[in-house]
Amino acid sequence: MIIEETSSTSTPAVHENLFVRGIHVAERFFHPNYTGLVVATVFFGWSLTPSLLPRDWFFQGLVSGINATIGYGLGCALAWAWRRWLVPKITLPEQVTARWAQRPSWTLIAVKSVIVVACLLFAILMSIQSAHWQRQITDLMGMEPVSGSGYSRTVLVGAVVVGLLIWISRGVVRLVRAVARGLNQWVRIPASVARPLGVVIVIVAAVLLFNGVLAKTFFTVANSAFSARNSHTSAHAIQPTLPERSGSPESLAKWDTLGSEGRWFVSNAPTALAIGQVTGKPAREPIRVYAGLESADGFEAQTDLAVAELDRTKAFEREVLVVISTTGTGWVDSTSAESIELMYGGDSALVATQYSYLPSALSFLSDRDKSMTMGRLLFDKVYERWAALPEDARPKLLVYGESLGSQGSEGAFSGLADIRNRADGVLWVGPPNSNRLWSEFVRRRDPGTEEITPIYADGLSVRFAASADQLVRPSDNWTDPRIVYLQHASDPVVWWSPDLLFGQPDWLGEERGPDVSPAMSWYPIVTFWQVAADLPRAQTVSNGHGHNYGNVVPDAWAAVAQPPDYTPELAERIKSFLVESAATEHQLK
Repeated sequence: MIIEETSSTSTPAVHENLFVRGIHVAERFFHPNYTGLVVATVFFGWSLTPSLLPRDWFFQGLVSGINATIGYGLGCALAWAWRRWLVPKITLPEQVTARWAQRPSWTLIAVKSVIVVACLLFAILMSIQSAHWQRQITDLMGMEPVSGSGYSRTVLVGAVVVGLLIWISRGVVRLVRAVARGLNQWVRIPASVARPLGVVIVIVAAVLLFNGVLAKTFFTVANSAFSARNSHTSAHAIQPTLPERSGSPESLAKWDTLGSEGRWFVSNAPTALAIGQVTGKPAREPIRVYAGLESADGFEAQTDLAVAELDRTKAFEREVLVVISTTGTGWVDSTSAESIELMYGGDSALVATQYSYLPSALSFLSDRDKSMTMGRLLFDKVYERWAALPEDARPKLLVYGESLGSQGSEGAFSGLADIRNRADGVLWVGPPNSNRLWSEFVRRRDPGTEEITPIYADGLSVRFAASADQLVRPSDNWTDPRIVYLQHASDPVVWWSPDLLFGQPDWLGEERGPDVSPAMSWYPIVTFWQVAADLPRAQTVSNGHGHNYGNVVPDAWAAVAQPPDYTPELAERIKSFLVESAATEHQLK
């Protein structure tokens, strides 16, 4: 009987001890901070709320993992501040402290277990809800829905990312401690001073290493890799024979110096025959001038060469001349180029130059000043030559830039008055949030108008639009020169900004755009990383959303350039041609 009683009472204790030991072993292995875990879970949940563009489960897991790690670090900092400054100031009665000291070990273990289970359940429930939000976004954009079943794996991917990043951060902490010990033992600096000094030394070393050696090495390698790509010529980019094209036998800019994008640009212009078939009238061969990075030695020489090419092709005798600022690799949007050529029956000249080998995302980080320098040089030199002509013998002078190209193009002008004095029309598409003039116009928009489609000075000169019907806002009273910014509510290129870290932007305080989920909200730190993660996927969505503007570019050009004899029937034929041309280019390029 005694044996039975001993056995029956000791078994639960044995199980309890095993459970407690198991928890302790797990804690020694993971070293979790429970405040950090709670804050990380909140950040994880926030990151699963809608952003501007749809995401698959794996990419969402990466984004959520990064945000959760930031939350974990913030939670750890809060816990440390609590222990460092607040706990010493709290005095509890002796009865409470004694009772707390005598509490069973499993009580605290139970609390910790509840926290872990609650965080896990919250993350799983949010991932289920996130799948619903993603389907909502794809519906708004007319895309195939994202697989909801895959989102059950988002939590697992996020957990792996969090674990990896925490492991790396703990390595950095160990490095800081090692530096502090070295300062204390070898330099005899007091420990109270050595610890913060160790933090400063590691941070400064990391910044110098990144901004110096690592950044330089990265961009050197990237530049080398993309310069090799720049030498590639598509099988469908054939050297032009027409004298109206750069790269032709008569051209001053040699074919093999134009770069990959330049060679495509000059070799894939619509012919006079094709233009005539669309317009139903005789057409001229459109002029396309291009100077690559290897066409001349330096930006000054490149722009001089471009102007010389304009003279050689008699571009200043055409009805319209468009100065184009390219994106990082020297890319020019074919739809935008062909639109103006079709509207003017080929009586047009387009000029563009390359300033970088890097794609726009990398150019934004390393070559942003180059884009504005080249944009200013090219326009100034073209304008100088154009202004020397008699007023009645000048072509209409238009300006165009897309994405980073709009930023470079803006660099040619000091302000609205300068644009009105020197240009006959401007089209800027998908402008980055850091654009100087764009920011000024948006900030000074008319009271009561929204940031996603603002109205500036009653729309007398500058207009913002995401669709053709918005080009006529607020009235027909639109003075020349006309300036248009195309921007979608769902374009992360337009809305991403460091200001998202700690401040809610107006566009998230207003009614959401037509292709943005009503459930999208602003959360500190998290929204910044959500929109940043949307940037590389800005062109992966359907036309008319994100950073894809092909469906509205023809209407915008018609509004800015005001081509003669432009009828709704001709507009439809041009749009049909552009759709077919874009599909063909997508297949060939």
